[in-house]
Amino acid sequence: MSAVGQTTVAAPSTGPGVLSWAQAREAARRAGLRPLPAVGLPLAEALGRTLAEPLTALTDLPAFDTSAMDGWAVSGPGPWRVAGRVLAGRAASAPLADGAAVEIATGAQLPPGATAVLRREHGRTDGTLLHDCGHQSLTTGQDVRPRGQECRRGEALLPGGVPVGPAVLGLAAACGHDRLAVRRRPVVELLVLGDELLASGVPGPGLVRDALGPLLPPWLRAAGAEVAEVRSVRDDFGLLRDALRHSTADIVVTTGGTAAGPVDFLHRALAEAGARLLVDGVAVRPGHPMLLAELPSAASPSAGPALGGGPGGLPGGRHLVGLPGNPLAAVAGTVTLALPLLHARSGRSAVTPALAPTAVGLPGHPADTRLLPVRHTADGVVPLAFDGPAMLRGLARAEALAVVPPGGAAAGEPVELLEAP
Repeated sequence: MSAVGQTTVAAPSTGPGVLSWAQAREAARRAGLRPLPAVGLPLAEALGRTLAEPLTALTDLPAFDTSAMDGWAVSGPGPWRVAGRVLAGRAASAPLADGAAVEIATGAQLPPGATAVLRREHGRTDGTLLHDCGHQSLTTGQDVRPRGQECRRGEALLPGGVPVGPAVLGLAAACGHDRLAVRRRPVVELLVLGDELLASGVPGPGLVRDALGPLLPPWLRAAGAEVAEVRSVRDDFGLLRDALRHSTADIVVTTGGTAAGPVDFLHRALAEAGARLLVDGVAVRPGHPMLLAELPSAASPSAGPALGGGPGGLPGGRHLVGLPGNPLAAVAGTVTLALPLLHARSGRSAVTPALAPTAVGLPGHPADTRLLPVRHTADGVVPLAFDGPAMLRGLARAEALAVVPPGGAAAGEPVELLEAP
């Protein structure tokens, strides 16, 4: 380690102070309330992004009266004289006269004059005559999807701010879209700090495997980010300072270095980069020494000539999320600061918190919020073992993280749930 790396640097005593968990989440969300620009992309490239504007139907859906079942399109009461067949993908045949029927496939366009569809399992043919053998009489409109049943042309189907998942892609295609207006992904750079971390192999004396390098990138991508780079940075102040100065990412995420240990250089590096602390410590366990900072853009004199402006290039448009080095503590920092910031920068709408009752009492911290790995049971959520700050075994089995208020939660009490990575 260099001489600089041996310098002991304490976290600054000034700053916004320790925030409650809810305050920190809101601060991260508000910091990101400058959504990135919209881009138009083919459907195949829009997955995981966020709608930049409402999704509007380009056609009625369905665009014509459609058979919902295989069987016969019929006109009027039976029995019916069968004449012809209509398949999906074909234009409608000539109008049906009263007492007539045509064989029809699911999804095929109903001929004019058809009043209902008789399911194949309910019909019986006797020569050219079709009889209804169902247990109930056929009613007008039965097993017909009328034109515009799902939506009308010009109707807004989804608001802007909705994440684009597979179902959104399917809906967009069904109502006529080839492209979508979506937000540009926030570009994230992950800096994994520490001399003790190994990228491969079995750890030896004094060394540990890096768990966050594999864990965080897919989680950040699922939250809407484009993870441009994952870099290991040794415990050296100069290396960390230069990594921050040269980053062009919208959001820099670091692991470790957020406390006041002998090689915790993050506060000092941020100060030299001209950053402004927005969150410096959160009353949450695990993960107390997490932070959020606003990074200067290229146009800011405090950034110096070496600091590249992130995409967007606006003052205050770039941020750093400092996560603790312990794995579960870093996960707590991710759900507290990184995800709300990412969602806001992606233009995603805020969602209503998910609540669930507890099956048993959940232990809490006397003064701080606690984030606890839990799983669902028929009686409510239950805590999992191996929930220490440096552990991931409980999280690997968890279905969610329970937000346990100071003092704990009694059995049967509803608690907020955060989706586990």
